[in-house]
Amino acid sequence: MSFRAGGGPEGAQGSGVYSRVHQGDEMEHSKSNTASSPTQRYHQPSFSSTVPSSRKNTYTGSGAPSTRPPIRAKVSKCPNEALALKNLLAVSSRDFKASTKYVKVNENYIFNAVATDDLDAGLIGPSRIHRTWAQLSLYQDVLVELFDPLAIDEDVYLDSMDIEQFVFDYRGVNLKGTVTNIELMQYKGLLKDKDIVSAHHAPEGRAGGKMRDFGILTTHTQICFSRASDSQIQLVGSKKNRAASKIIQPDFKFEDLGIGGLDEEFKKLGIQHVKGILLFGPPGTGKTLMARQIGKMLNAVEPIIVNGPEILNKYVGQSEENIRKLFGPAEKEYKEKGEDSQLHIVIFDELDAICKQRGSKNDGTGVGDSVVNQLLSKIDGVDQLNNILLIGMTNRKDLIDEALIRPGRLEVQIEVGLPDEAGRLQILKIHTSKMRENNLLDTRVNFGELAKLTRNFSGAEIAGLVKSASSYAFNRHIKVGSGTGIKADLDSLEITMEDFLEALNEVKAAFGTSEEELSQCVQNGIIFYDPSVSKLLEDGKLYTEQVRNSEHFPIVSVLLHGDQGSGKTALAATLAIESGFPFCKLVSPEGMVGYSENGKINALNKVFADSYKSPTSVIVVDDIERLLEYVSIGPRFSNAILQNLLVLLRKHPPKNHRLLVLATTNQKHILDEMGFSSVFDAQIFVPQIRSWNGVDLVLEGTDLFPNKQDRKGVISALQDDQTRSARDAGGMFGAEDMGIKTKLDLAGNTNSLKIGIKKLLMLIETARQDPNTAERFTNLMMDYY
Repeated sequence: MSFRAGGGPEGAQGSGVYSRVHQGDEMEHSKSNTASSPTQRYHQPSFSSTVPSSRKNTYTGSGAPSTRPPIRAKVSKCPNEALALKNLLAVSSRDFKASTKYVKVNENYIFNAVATDDLDAGLIGPSRIHRTWAQLSLYQDVLVELFDPLAIDEDVYLDSMDIEQFVFDYRGVNLKGTVTNIELMQYKGLLKDKDIVSAHHAPEGRAGGKMRDFGILTTHTQICFSRASDSQIQLVGSKKNRAASKIIQPDFKFEDLGIGGLDEEFKKLGIQHVKGILLFGPPGTGKTLMARQIGKMLNAVEPIIVNGPEILNKYVGQSEENIRKLFGPAEKEYKEKGEDSQLHIVIFDELDAICKQRGSKNDGTGVGDSVVNQLLSKIDGVDQLNNILLIGMTNRKDLIDEALIRPGRLEVQIEVGLPDEAGRLQILKIHTSKMRENNLLDTRVNFGELAKLTRNFSGAEIAGLVKSASSYAFNRHIKVGSGTGIKADLDSLEITMEDFLEALNEVKAAFGTSEEELSQCVQNGIIFYDPSVSKLLEDGKLYTEQVRNSEHFPIVSVLLHGDQGSGKTALAATLAIESGFPFCKLVSPEGMVGYSENGKINALNKVFADSYKSPTSVIVVDDIERLLEYVSIGPRFSNAILQNLLVLLRKHPPKNHRLLVLATTNQKHILDEMGFSSVFDAQIFVPQIRSWNGVDLVLEGTDLFPNKQDRKGVISALQDDQTRSARDAGGMFGAEDMGIKTKLDLAGNTNSLKIGIKKLLMLIETARQDPNTAERFTNLMMDYY
């Protein structure tokens, strides 16, 4: 029930002083006056109270100084019962004027006062409850002085007060209550211009940014009673429920929590009341950190944190019992307080360990299914709780039982992905804040550039980068020799931009570019032995830009086909590296040696799933027919892998994610027979070297013959040898039997020359080892025309 405080004049004329001590201080009413009787620590209308000096938020005389010095008085009994029931401290009219309204005793305790002729000079008459609360004894010497609350500030009036904890017949006192929340109004000269400030959410001991350990009850003060959990009293006729506490604390910053790059994810928490939140995403992105810090931004009890595997137990039924214990405190408080109970948070790390799809395990025990059932019943069962927030974290959302992520359970699902450039900048500043405070960071360190260089780095990897850079800085100040020690110039320790760049060579993003693997595919660079090579790269870059910019085709797949050794892998790797996409991955048969059929399928699924975590990605699938396990003897291939690749190449990435797939094959006709080649959006033919001019360009690019004349001489000798070989063949079989092709060769064409760029580079390196390089190269080339 609620009522308006009365018993005093309107507006600025307060009806009593309310003194704020601490959340949880008590109020008592005597049997003879339950509406306006004296209190022990907090007081009702027309009552006054102050704060004992031993309490945390003691009022220490911050009020206006009185115009007269304090007087020394002795404590006596209250002269009459009427004054006691009105919560008035009797003072002598010989010591104080009749207009006296408030006095302060012993510099700490504020009272509503009345001057009376019933007391002699030098005496004060507190009631029994006054003496108990202010720790006064009869005939004790005290200091009494005038007190003017309005001289401190106008903002001293109470707007509302919440009281709970009622019991009957407590040591002869009819009722006892606890003040749980107060709100002050900021007095702008008129009460109608009030601006409510909640002292419950203000810093400890402050309201509206000013120290307040007291307040004045007025006719505008609303007092709302609520039933405590252990109280037997039943409140009837309540017209206004107690104001619900805010879920999210005001004025918090993510940086203060040590979290960066998760602003949007955090904002999703306050949309509506939910039972559960699922945080999923790649490792190291801050899911656990985010969940652990939620308690700092929510007005809730201390979160219960549990790792998923800790729930499981070898004894029958014990795993389910562990689940019930987690919800025990919330269940108990909800039964006692109902909707007034506090929010309880249960955090599950590695949720997929205990909440896998029911029926997916074949262990015969069914423990996993029972644990899931128990968790579902606690979250959204018959006796569902409305004061619980379950936060689950996982790297494998696909493994979690679908019933757990439907609305009413873990209904808010937040993907905590890899941070973007702005998020990486925040994380870098968080992890280097101590360095900056202690002047250990070089002013030339460019965080903006580092944020660009750390594409697809997770938060954990950025933290590792900062640690690695610090270690490089320490190494400069460590003596290396017979005895390891620290140099004398340790005071000049400073982490520089060069340290971060060195660390970037050591710390690699798990979901970044496979630079090492792709670089191995183009060790010799790209040699433009034919105009078709330039056109091929231009076409490939066109598809790259399409993936980068097009909103209508989020996935583009390109098949590079040609004879073995024609440079398809090198061209695909070059396109992937030059794309600048954050995620570049090479999938090759060499990386899946020893994998079973299911192992290869899982590996392919993981690569494509990882690519979806980056906004733009490129995957190079090399020697696709070998991935399909095709052999000409039989013939045989893996239909399961084929079907898996067909699905992956047709599957669209998630919204706002784009993917480029570059595949290579030596046997396109086999893919045609399988119906596989038609799944690609584009096909590019990579030719072999078919002219001596192309061979000459490769020789020039590899610098096998530094002297141009030597190179031209070798090419001329090879052409002459090819011509002689053709004429000898013509003399043996007859010119008319050689056919049109040989006649064209004799006329100057070199269509009989056919060698892949990869094979030619191999022959060049072999000839380079021989002292007679020209002769060795000529002999090696004779097998290819």
